[in-house]
Amino acid sequence: AEYMGDHYLGKEMVQNLVSLRFANKVLGAVWNREHVASVMITFKEPFGTGGRGGYFDQFGIIRDIIQNHLLQILTLVAMEKPKSLSADHIRDEKVHVLRSVRAIDPAEVVLGQYVRGPDGAGEAYLEDPTVPKGSKTATYATVVVWIDNDRWDGVPFIFKAGKATDERKAEVRIQFKNELLPFGAGAERDELVLRVQPKEAVYLKLMTKQPGLTEIGDLVQTELDLAYFSRFQDLDLPDAYEGLIYDVLCGRQGNFVRTDELLEAWKIFTPLLEAIEARQAEPLPYVFGSRGPTESDTLVASLGYKRSATYKWTGSPV
Repeated sequence: AEYMGDHYLGKEMVQNLVSLRFANKVLGAVWNREHVASVMITFKEPFGTGGRGGYFDQFGIIRDIIQNHLLQILTLVAMEKPKSLSADHIRDEKVHVLRSVRAIDPAEVVLGQYVRGPDGAGEAYLEDPTVPKGSKTATYATVVVWIDNDRWDGVPFIFKAGKATDERKAEVRIQFKNELLPFGAGAERDELVLRVQPKEAVYLKLMTKQPGLTEIGDLVQTELDLAYFSRFQDLDLPDAYEGLIYDVLCGRQGNFVRTDELLEAWKIFTPLLEAIEARQAEPLPYVFGSRGPTESDTLVASLGYKRSATYKWTGSPV
């Protein structure tokens, strides 16, 4: 048998998506357009190409991260319930999702390339000696995807991926719609976050009363937190590749990409990539160690995403 691997499918939290979604009735009830405002799938790393720019420049951030790793996560987030846990039944549903993805609008794409900071921090992408002079290859991208089916009609799926950003993380962030009464604007949106790396976790951001001698309308945002290394003692998670090799030895194909999945993925992204290459536009500059181009935040905000400027998850102490 042939096994077509994507190492993100070997990561614990990505594999947990099917279990989390379909073994918990409470989540299944709200996993749809009636309750979900947006889904953001993010990959960030705080370093640049580090001398590997010549290799990276052939592909860019969309091919390197979004078209494969993050799109695989999207299929698991968005798929319908499979008939069984067999490899083919799960992959059938993933393919159905991919076939429902609308053609990507280049106007809903932001491309960036990191530059040296004003204080001289970091190295600009174009300063990597292995990068071709004047390269327009994107090291950061925000891409908006829409799924044309009954479950997800009108819900934006937002991919964000970048090198030389402010932190290392990969996560899925499902933001729910506002609860209007009786708290109104005092209640921020709930979010379910699956932290893929580092510090694997599932946490639910929600509102609660400020403890103490306070009014019931005095709300504070907190979380229900399942941090893996706090909850599961002596946990030794295998490396993603270890897990996939183990699956091969056991003859299990569910965590591998089927040929029709791969073809559908390229059908989604090839027109966008061709449009980008034909346009040869300059990617937007963003400072090494920043969150990325400010135009990305503008695009995401235009889709209705509400970013909490005060809340920051720190993870349970290990």
